[in-house]
Amino acid sequence: MYRILKILFPSLVWKYSSSEKSIYITFDDGPFAELTPFILKELKKYNAKATFFLTGEQVEKDYSLYKKILQDGHSVGNHGYSHLNGWKTENKTYFYDIEKCHNILNTTLFRPPYGKIKPSQISHLKKQYNIIMWDVLSWDFNSKLSPQKCLQKVIRDTKNGSIIVFHDNQKSMKNLMFVLPKFLNYFHSKGFKFKRI
Repeated sequence: MYRILKILFPSLVWKYSSSEKSIYITFDDGPFAELTPFILKELKKYNAKATFFLTGEQVEKDYSLYKKILQDGHSVGNHGYSHLNGWKTENKTYFYDIEKCHNILNTTLFRPPYGKIKPSQISHLKKQYNIIMWDVLSWDFNSKLSPQKCLQKVIRDTKNGSIIVFHDNQKSMKNLMFVLPKFLNYFHSKGFKFKRI
């Protein structure tokens, strides 16, 4: 499905130039008190920079974690205030939710929750935001996927310039805590740089 979307919506950012050994790790849905500190600690070990697509709701629960993400040199993006599905939400409500998050984060990066966004929403939002999608979905939130399989998949799919989606939430915790240190170590050993968007 995402291959079709890439063709239909070329104005969205799906990946970056493959001419250098750089990858772009992103984390959706945080900050999350039980997992964000672990993520930040692992990133720091490799001097890796990442981009956190945060929901306004979660930032309000733990504003200090949001500040810590910025202090560590990572970038942040708007992921809506309450994680609405663009396909199931009328535009007025959807835009209000994003604006509510913008008032907290003030960033020009936006990622649609679930990756679901209508053409009319794209037209409106791209005046204000770089809409960041991905070319590698880790599936770390899938409880049926073992941590080992999750790691194999994300390593196999990642290429130069890839934008990788991990999740900073309860559902992903088991897989992410296994996968992230090994993913970082693997690509660091191959000479890749981890860049923020």
